[in-house]
Amino acid sequence: MHPMLNTAIKAARRAGTIINRASMDLDKLSVARKGPRDYVTEVDRASEEAIVEVLRTAYPDHAVLGEEFGLQGPDQAEFQWIIDPLDGTTNFIHGFPNYAISIALTQRGQVTQAVVYDTARNELFTASRGSGTFLNDRRVRVSGRIRYHDALLGAHWPTASDPTSDRFRDMTDGCAGVRRMGSTVLDLAYVASGRLDGFCGVKLKPWDLAAGSLLVLEAGGLVSDFDGEQGWLDSGNVLAGTPKVFTQMLTSITPRPAA
Repeated sequence: MHPMLNTAIKAARRAGTIINRASMDLDKLSVARKGPRDYVTEVDRASEEAIVEVLRTAYPDHAVLGEEFGLQGPDQAEFQWIIDPLDGTTNFIHGFPNYAISIALTQRGQVTQAVVYDTARNELFTASRGSGTFLNDRRVRVSGRIRYHDALLGAHWPTASDPTSDRFRDMTDGCAGVRRMGSTVLDLAYVASGRLDGFCGVKLKPWDLAAGSLLVLEAGGLVSDFDGEQGWLDSGNVLAGTPKVFTQMLTSITPRPAA
């Protein structure tokens, strides 16, 4: 196992201890609102602090980009860690056990190491570029689903009241079902491990996508933006899936109306 991946796993497990301890007494949580349906707790912050401490102790010349505290370290560092200390905070607050820690390492902008840790289930998803994707030390791959009408998708997209939601109608109507479970990093991990056949996300952040994208790619899946290009980390719009399902998802997206 790559030593930098080992460090990321150590950081994820340390943060997981904090999250699991807090999950035993949710009534004592201090919750703040960052925006509409966007919450943060002291657990998010404590988790990020624990992760950053492990990473920057091991690699002080690396930069760290985190959801809660932004960029720490050199602006132009060759290596940058991208972390979400608790993806699925709303689920966590409600005691709904679908949330996870996400840690990715980029080298010159390319994701090379990835960890997604589901603390509630003690499931650790890992990947190193060129070495495959693993769930608790067992190699996993995307599903073998080829028929789109049999595909189960994960989603993070606008509600029906949003005028842009029409773009995804064909995608929704053509598949077996769509699940909005509230944790993008777990949705992508589930695509990588064959539990979901595809995922569509809109207006996501780099910490939502970096680790999960490598998991999917190393498990034999495909990832792109809505134009079939590699701009998803910048745009926040992403498709991921098995090769056959991915192609049909991309075809099903209605083009954005001209301005």
